[in-house]
This record gives sequence, structure tokens and C-alpha cells, in this order.
Amino acid sequence: MEETLYYNALYDCYQSLLTEKQKSYFEGYYFYNLSYGEIGENEGVSRNAVYKQVKDTCKKLEEYEEKLHLYEINQNFMELFNEIDLKKCNPKVRSILEKMSKSWNN
Repeated sequence: MEETLYYNALYDCYQSLLTEKQKSYFEGYYFYNLSYGEIGENEGVSRNAVYKQVKDTCKKLEEYEEKLHLYEINQNFMELFNEIDLKKCNPKVRSILEKMSKSWNN
């Protein structure tokens, strides 16, 4: 379960860097809980082709994270944000932090 959450978070960060086929197979497997065989049947390819594509996509997401660290930055920001008492912040700082929080949570 933890692995699924991690890959879903990486997907949120890097989906725009993936091909349509990578997105389709990844979403089928991780979002819609379809089996490799079901995805393959829907896409007209073998179960093994889907398995390989999903594994390659996960590896690609890990490589993007190694280079760009967007997931790590987001996690660190949210940890820091949760420690800040917004009521005690300068109104301008509070406004900026609230905007940042909204953009990171979307």
C-alpha cells in the first residue's frame, strides 16, 4: 500500500513528462486497480507488455525524482507548513504561505 501511495505521489509530480501510453497503463493499474491482463485486453497488447510498461514507468518516475526532487521538496514544505502557526504570521507572509499550500495540495 505504501508503495502505491508513493508512486501515485510521484505520478502527480511528473505525469506531464510521461507518454500517453505510459499514463494510460499506469492509471489503469494504480488508479483503477485493473490487472495487467485487463489493461492488455483493453489496449490490444499482451499482459507482459503492460507489466513491462508499468514497471518501466515506475522506474522513470523514480529517475525523475532522483534528478528533480519535486516530491521531496513537497514533503519538506508540507512538514514545515504544518509546524507554522499561521495566526502568528505577518498577514502578508500568511497570505503567501496559504497560496503556496493550495498550489502544492492541488
